[in-house]
Amino acid sequence: MRNLMTTAQSTVAMRRWGPPGIVTLAAMLAFAAVAPANAAKQARQPAEAVAPREAGEPIMAIVSIKSQQVTFYDAEGWIFRAPVSTGTTGRETPAGVFAIIEKDKDHHSTMYDDAWMPNMQRITWNGIALHGGPLPGYAASHGCVRMPFGFAEGLFDKTNIGMRVIISPNDAAPIDIVHPALFMPKRDAIAAAPGQIGRLSGEAEEATRAADEAKRAATAAAKEAASLPASLRKLEQQKTRADAELAFADRQLAAAKTDQARAKAEELKQKAADAATQLDAAKSAAQPKRDAVAATKEAAKAAAARKADAVKAATDAKLALEPVSVYISRATQKLYVRRNTHKPAPDGGGEVFDTSIEVPVTIRNPDQPLGTHIFTAMAKTDTGLRWSVVTIEDSDNAKNALDRITIPQEVLDRIAPTALPRSSIIISDEPLSSETNYRTEFVAVLSNQPQGGFITRKPTAPPMAMASDDGWDNGGNGFGFFFQRDPNPQPVNPRRRGQYQYYQPAQPMQRGFW
Repeated sequence: MRNLMTTAQSTVAMRRWGPPGIVTLAAMLAFAAVAPANAAKQARQPAEAVAPREAGEPIMAIVSIKSQQVTFYDAEGWIFRAPVSTGTTGRETPAGVFAIIEKDKDHHSTMYDDAWMPNMQRITWNGIALHGGPLPGYAASHGCVRMPFGFAEGLFDKTNIGMRVIISPNDAAPIDIVHPALFMPKRDAIAAAPGQIGRLSGEAEEATRAADEAKRAATAAAKEAASLPASLRKLEQQKTRADAELAFADRQLAAAKTDQARAKAEELKQKAADAATQLDAAKSAAQPKRDAVAATKEAAKAAAARKADAVKAATDAKLALEPVSVYISRATQKLYVRRNTHKPAPDGGGEVFDTSIEVPVTIRNPDQPLGTHIFTAMAKTDTGLRWSVVTIEDSDNAKNALDRITIPQEVLDRIAPTALPRSSIIISDEPLSSETNYRTEFVAVLSNQPQGGFITRKPTAPPMAMASDDGWDNGGNGFGFFFQRDPNPQPVNPRRRGQYQYYQPAQPMQRGFW
């Protein structure tokens, strides 16, 4: 009854106020209804936060597209958290697995009209990065992950090249995991590694010197022998002329009537005989020189092979004390290994990653999805390493996915005994993206999520060929282009927006165009 009376009184009051009063009252009621909703929405938005403890070195960052938030983790847990703005509709930030490949404190984009991207930390060469930028409270970028300006500035000096960046369509966080397939290093192997590096480096230097000496000897022998063909041709021409003169002398001798004519004929005959003798002697002298060229060439080839083996062994020994990253793809049925050499890329921008291990891998029930799981060695323990896992696509759970993988023993023998914190194993249904090359760690994107951020404005200048490097510390170690060889690379998704043609390049875009 009270409600009915209240309603009646309100109706009478509104009639008394007239139309202007009704409009005013409606506006007040609408504001009253919206205000709590807005307050609730603001309360749900992420805020910057710092863990109440001393932060260690960041091991990974996880960007949640759903929550518009980035969280950085060290060995003990989360350390920094902030809101972000990811890619807008049609230019979505691709979800997947990335790593920091370049840093620029004061970056200006050559792709997007000289746009300022302060404290830029690049994760793909075609234009996806973490950087400071405006945050409107929703996804609004062209594919990058914008962070608060101050947060990005404070974070810039804390991260390193190669730090893992995971972009998840939903909320994700690392959880501890124990599994026999996860690398458990051996203390004696780690302790012996520095001495191994010294010994193998010495052997590589000696092999390099020997190879250089053998090469110089082969060059000198070849140079000496280079004049032989010309000398022999000249002698052969002289003998040909002498033979002709000899034939003429024989005819003259037969017809000679005087002693003077006979003497002239005998002189020509002796000249022809001398030319033949000289030619035979030159041929005999040339053969050892030819043999020497062949021998020194073979010696140089063998020395170069010994050098390559020694340099490779020394390189592997050095890399053994770097965190190792393994990527296992159900799409390609292959296992890939990456370790940072910390050598600057020969064509500028970023550092070179070792790409010398790429082998087939056995996956049980290969027709069944594995999901995408990122296993990371977070810290040392008394027994080896403490591992965590982040799942961003759970077609199969993380432990089952590990159970289904058999890593070749020879690969385990090379990388497991000295595995260190920040090492990782990534298992995914996806192939490596074409963004993966010798200047990147692993790049893989979820094909069932939007990849609009890979659609970039077509540059006006033609792309320049990137130089590859076939040597490290005076020896080849398998560097060079490492583009995805899978017959089904990430799909091209061209679309037109206004006057610009947008496209997703089949190969990594040249650094200078972004």
